[in-house]
Order: sequence, then structure tokens, then C-alpha cells
Amino acid sequence: MAQFFTIHPQNPQIRLLRQVVSILRDGGIIVYPTDSCYALGCQIGNKDAMERIRTIRQVDEHHHFTLVCRDLAEISNYAKVDNIQYRLLKACTPGNYTFILKASREVPRRLQHPKRQTIGLRIPDHPVAHALLSELNEPLLSSTLILPGDELPLNDAEEIRQRLERQVDLIIDAGSCGVDMTTVIDLTGDTPELVRAGRGSLIPFGMVHG
Repeated sequence: MAQFFTIHPQNPQIRLLRQVVSILRDGGIIVYPTDSCYALGCQIGNKDAMERIRTIRQVDEHHHFTLVCRDLAEISNYAKVDNIQYRLLKACTPGNYTFILKASREVPRRLQHPKRQTIGLRIPDHPVAHALLSELNEPLLSSTLILPGDELPLNDAEEIRQRLERQVDLIIDAGSCGVDMTTVIDLTGDTPELVRAGRGSLIPFGMVHG
């Protein structure tokens, strides 16, 4: 049975976040809030937890997991970032974006796209996620909390508990954080390419909503 923590969305309780980190380091899967819906998260190095997330989401090895990072310095550890990409990242983070970039040597091969050697990275603009990442001191391996057959991500902590309490180890209730997923931008080519329109504006990339 999953544990259930109610964490303040603006002033998260550090003692609870330390317990969250302990659960993650013990191989647990958590449900946590971001600035663009709830997500499933586990430690980068835990292959078993990653496979459990695949099972919950019912996705195959081609599913792009996201590394959720604290800041640009952390992104630079896990991705190859040139000056143009860096300026775009700096202008759009933290925020409602996931960026596809070429993975660095720090990223285990099993986390990379099998053919393209890319990884999705983001820096969320949510106090709970940010405080949790600071306490964890490394990125979270994450996937949007949208269950098989559902059209939208789960947003209500009680419903999440009803549906997932036997499949995850901890659910963080920080109130509603919406059902709009991140805008996904591929930065591996000569120009930014839209992969998925979402909550993040397309204006910084010279694209128009439509």
C-alpha cells in the first residue's frame, strides 16, 4: 500500500521531502506534482523501478522517459548542449517544456532513445518538485501520470490513490496542478522542432500556436 503525504504546494515541508528521498533511494516509485500535471518518478539508476513505471504506463522500450532536473548545470551534465541550445534553454526554464537533446556519457544507455541516443530533459517550475530535486541532489527519472485508456493525466490525489495505491510506493498530494502536458521541443536538429504542443508557449521558438 502506498504512503500518502500532503505537502504544501508553496512551502513544502522539508521533513516530508526527506522521507520522500528516502523512499526513492530505497527503490520506490513516487507520484509527485509538477507545473504541468502529476508525474511518476524514480531514481535514475534503478532499473527495476523504471520497469515498474513502464508496466504502470503500459509502454515499451521506445517510450521517452524524462530526466527532471534542478537547473541548467544539471541538464548540461546529462545532455550535449551548444551555445544556441543553451540560450533557448535559459530563456524557457524553469517552465512547461520538455527538451529532446543528445544524451551525454552520463546517461545510461537504457535511458536513451534506442536509435537516436537522445534524452528528454526538463526543469519544472513548481515549488514541491524543485525542493524535492534539491533534497535528492540528482535528477528524477520521470513519466507523465497518464494511465492506459485515459485521455488526460490524473490530477486528483484521491483518485490517484484509488487507482495506484498498490502499484506505487508514495503519493504526494499538493493539490491540483492541471492536466496540460509539457510542450515537447526537439533541439537535436538545426532548428527547434515541435514534437508535442502542450502548456508551454511556442513563441520563444518562432512557432505559432495552431
